[in-house]
Amino acid sequence: MSTTVKEQRVNTYLALGVLACVIAVVCIIGILTFHKETEYLQGQAEVTEYRVSSKVPGRILEYKVHEGQMVRKGDTLAILEAPEVEAKKAQAEAVERAARAQSAKAQHGAQKAQIEGAYEMWQKAIVGVEIAQKSFNRVSNLYADGVVSEQKYDEAKAQYDAALATEKAAKSQYDLALEGARSEDKQMAAAQVMQARGALAEVNSYIHETVLTAYADGEVSEIFPHVGELVGTGAPIMNIAQMDDLWVTFNMREDCLKDYPVDTEFDAYVPAIDSTIRLKVSYMKDLGDYAAWKATKETGQYDLKTFEVRATPLQVSSDLRPGMSVVVKKEHRR
Repeated sequence: MSTTVKEQRVNTYLALGVLACVIAVVCIIGILTFHKETEYLQGQAEVTEYRVSSKVPGRILEYKVHEGQMVRKGDTLAILEAPEVEAKKAQAEAVERAARAQSAKAQHGAQKAQIEGAYEMWQKAIVGVEIAQKSFNRVSNLYADGVVSEQKYDEAKAQYDAALATEKAAKSQYDLALEGARSEDKQMAAAQVMQARGALAEVNSYIHETVLTAYADGEVSEIFPHVGELVGTGAPIMNIAQMDDLWVTFNMREDCLKDYPVDTEFDAYVPAIDSTIRLKVSYMKDLGDYAAWKATKETGQYDLKTFEVRATPLQVSSDLRPGMSVVVKKEHRR
């Protein structure tokens, strides 16, 4: 009987020991697994884009590229038709020719025939002075002898003075013809030429804007107007994505920021290409009051704001495209 009781006690101890071991194993598994929570941070691949537009209004005449095509800096993208600009160019060219002719006239001075004509008028005025002087001398002598009246004397003197003034005016006209235009007139004519050339250069720059070229290498991501449609000044015509300037944007609560400071490297999964990429945090900014907040006042006394975190791939893959989802798996204890 005592042996049976002893065996029962041994079996009981063994059963209790096994139960204790099972409980211990369950606790360990619970600590290692059930007390861990997996959280996924989802972001999106972004790329720098620049918008192609024209400085002048016009009509889309032709596209040289299509959506999805890779272009190089300086490649022709589209051609616009702007007849108004061509008309302004013709006007500017006419004004420039007129200004050059006026400047040439001012620089070269009067023609030979004009100089000769002014000289002849001067010589004629000199002869007039000589005749008027002789007449005045005779009348003056007669007036001294009391033969003629004072009125005759005054008339002769007035004619002599008028002849002298005429001779001076003719001499001035001759000197002006020899000298040509004044220096101020020459400078003004030259300035008018420069002004006309500037207006022509401006119109030529507008004509240059009718041929749209790529500002930098990239991929044509979107084309807006169709061929034949009118576009205004500065209206967007197409977008070019610079595929070598790609990054991933995450919206993170501020309690996650401690794990992703600037310059931190981490791995992320891209479902679209079923691949893992290496990222490096390069930018962090508060999204502002309009962003989502998470209330935590049931566990603390503050709210969690949302931040924008940008991370750039350490190796740019041609398979990674803008708009693809990028997922980061994060585990933490409850």
